[in-house]
Amino acid sequence: MRRSEVRAAQKRAAAMFDQIGIALTPEERSNIEVAGFGLGNLDSQGLELVTYINNDRYCAKELVLFPGQTCPEHLHPPVGDDPGKTETFRCRFGIVYLYVEGENAGTIQAEVPAGSEAYYTVFNEVVLHPGQQYTIPPGTKHWFQAGEKGAIVSEFSSTSRDEFDIFTDPNIKRMPVIEED
Repeated sequence: MRRSEVRAAQKRAAAMFDQIGIALTPEERSNIEVAGFGLGNLDSQGLELVTYINNDRYCAKELVLFPGQTCPEHLHPPVGDDPGKTETFRCRFGIVYLYVEGENAGTIQAEVPAGSEAYYTVFNEVVLHPGQQYTIPPGTKHWFQAGEKGAIVSEFSSTSRDEFDIFTDPNIKRMPVIEED
């Protein structure tokens, strides 16, 4: 991902925070993480996030999804004696289509990103509107997508170890690689 693309996504995410009144410090604004997953299509499969705290007991983040943007299917595996991350998503803005393991009730409202259909395998749909939340147990495959206005989700979880996340798509690189312009 190019540095200019990262800066543009950070600016866009900061504008969404401003829109709904989530205040960020100047340092948080300049350090908004842009996860493009190494797929080269941030608008389709990507995520922007601010980590407030992540220690050996708990983690708190804000996740930004642009309209139709998808965080690809993944799970949080056990790491050492830790059973894996438990995370609660609380929708703050927009609509979030969350898919977890379990029975598929039929059609889904999200659109699986074109060309990546083989890497999306769970379709038990949970729709989150502002004020609603859902807790994902450790080791549970999941993915999520923003509705037409985008979405902001507060994540409260046990310790986050993003570098150990297991993605269904073997082409994904979770840790960003930034190329200078």
